[in-house]
Amino acid sequence: MRAVVQRVEWARVTVEDEIVGAIDRGLCVLVGVGRDDTDVDVGTLADKVVGLRVFADERGLMNESVIDVAGRVLAVSQFTLLGDVRRGKRPSFTEAMQPDRANELFDALCERIRARGVGVETGRFRAHMRVELANDGPVTILLDTRKAL
Repeated sequence: MRAVVQRVEWARVTVEDEIVGAIDRGLCVLVGVGRDDTDVDVGTLADKVVGLRVFADERGLMNESVIDVAGRVLAVSQFTLLGDVRRGKRPSFTEAMQPDRANELFDALCERIRARGVGVETGRFRAHMRVELANDGPVTILLDTRKAL
């Protein structure tokens, strides 16, 4: 699984002029599910997202997690994170998981984050979404469960 994690002041997802998910302070997590991903990847990514120490402590150091600051997560499924442009300029998505199974793993990720005590809002799977946010910092972290985390 791949994720782009952004520390945000706020974030929201709109589908057809309807806000379907919104958070204040927390993390906006764009998630791509790869064709070989399993429940192990789900657990690894959930642990990493919840434990990322990207919020400032009382000394101004990035030492606190989304749990420590009582933040929330806005998770958005984004298969384009698996786009491969090594051969040309048009992305190939052959590394992305088939939609039905990808949706199951994405939902499992959200549930595992919730089980760790963090509120989760989501976009709408397979919909055309508008994601808006105020990146705080900016702080943006790339995660990939197939690489050493």
